[in-house]
Amino acid sequence: VSPYEFCDLNEFEKLKGSDQYYFMMITQGQFKDETEPGIQFITLVKGGADASKGIDSMLEVVTVPFAAADFPSGRELVYLPALIDIIQNYAVTSTEKDFSNLGGLPAFASNLSKADDMAVFIAEEDLSNEITDEERALMAERSITVTDSETVDEMADGKTPGTIVSYTVAPDEPVAGSFCYKMLIDTNTHELYYFRKHRINKKLSSGFLTEDIKRISLFRPKKKQ
Repeated sequence: VSPYEFCDLNEFEKLKGSDQYYFMMITQGQFKDETEPGIQFITLVKGGADASKGIDSMLEVVTVPFAAADFPSGRELVYLPALIDIIQNYAVTSTEKDFSNLGGLPAFASNLSKADDMAVFIAEEDLSNEITDEERALMAERSITVTDSETVDEMADGKTPGTIVSYTVAPDEPVAGSFCYKMLIDTNTHELYYFRKHRINKKLSSGFLTEDIKRISLFRPKKKQ
């Protein structure tokens, strides 16, 4: 979208006070009930006078969940190009509109109804423990294929046209109060079609929940008999 270059921490400290620069970096998020950060994020911030107060005081354009903080699965490397494209597309949109009114990534995600002719694949490991045979039958009826993460990641890495795949980010060992982020991404264009998060507790594990499956299925045509 725009020229970029890599910089080290010393260069960042020298440049961060200028509003002519934007900075993309890996950050870690720690939520209220967590004893330590559980998730890594990719954050895009704008330089400016407030940067002297710390990164938290810089203007945040967008933050995208990237991987577990302690023990990443390795899948994040496959989805890194897509996540960066999502950040760049969001940044472009924010220059055309008031990004404070964009509503964040959930509102920025494309309408799934526009992708009713695309194939949707969800990795088995991206499903929560609460998913029952009833939800699995619903997915099969709505042409949503559940398969192993290796197959899903190969599609993402190979930019399989006409295909949407799942990617979730949660702590490696979540505790009650941790968050899980769920995404559906176009493997070819890297368009974000679905983005939701939920708080993990004793009843809800990480992964796509029943409500996610029902919401996604609403936009999918029934499989022809």
